[in-house]
Amino acid sequence: MSSGIRQALSEGDLVPGQRLVEQELSETFHATRGCVREALQDLAAEGLVELVPRRGARVRVVSVEEAIQIAECRAVLEGLCARRAAQRTSTEQRESLREIGDSMREAVTGGDLNAYSALNRRLHSRIAEMSGQKVADGLLDRLKGQMVRYQFRLALRPGRPTKSLPQHLAIIEAIVAGDGPAAEAAARAHLASVIEELQATPAVTS
Repeated sequence: MSSGIRQALSEGDLVPGQRLVEQELSETFHATRGCVREALQDLAAEGLVELVPRRGARVRVVSVEEAIQIAECRAVLEGLCARRAAQRTSTEQRESLREIGDSMREAVTGGDLNAYSALNRRLHSRIAEMSGQKVADGLLDRLKGQMVRYQFRLALRPGRPTKSLPQHLAIIEAIVAGDGPAAEAAARAHLASVIEELQATPAVTS
């Protein structure tokens, strides 16, 4: 149940500030209201949902400043994951990264921003998984969920994909080459670019 709501958040089906009605969620995910209530409590503990007394639940609104701080934490964790992935990837895993990179190129060339955004998320998740660093992987899942609306905005900003694509390809190249330090540096450089974009985002209040 929690995973279904979390996926809806990551894909933009649920937006910041949106009310989460138990009955509607129950019907959407074919679950009892008790399961929905428990899932919302779990997501509130993760910082994805806000439980408002006497008003129910809503998708938590993340400020620009908090999103920047989240990105700063992600830079450290994703750098660690990229380094470890470079040190332990198999031939099959390296090929899967190349395929993601090729698909990202095609999406940018074809102007398919939604596909590029989805591939972006897939690449970051894949690297975290390949790293074998389960603690970092879990923390990243939580952090990325909290700032998903900014990820969506950045991916759809004019010119952003052509800027971020070379950054993603640099991460892939370093991991495929087995160069841990270069992979970590490339991942951190990418998140530094994300932070720059966030700093240019108008402040949003709840």
